[in-house]
Amino acid sequence: MTMRLSPAVAGLLLLAGVVAAAAQDVVIDPEQETVIKEYVKKQPLASVKIPGVELNVGSTLPDTVELHEVPNAKYRYVVVDNRTVVVDPGTRKIVKVIE
Repeated sequence: MTMRLSPAVAGLLLLAGVVAAAAQDVVIDPEQETVIKEYVKKQPLASVKIPGVELNVGSTLPDTVELHEVPNAKYRYVVVDNRTVVVDPGTRKIVKVIE
């Protein structure tokens, strides 16, 4: 017996999968966040301005923004508008904004 889905049901299932994938936020564990905060304090950077980019988790930084490495950390950082922004170097997406 073959099961067929109506286009509406198929669309809803597809949409549910997209929403579930988008809901998977990157979580930086407290230890990793502490390592990043301490490193940033020891290695201060000049704050930069990035016109047209909102500092929200999931926003993508342009290739022109230099990302700085934190030893033994998966993520990179940059200081934007005096806020430390933690970035996934592979996607250049913001994963955390530290006040």
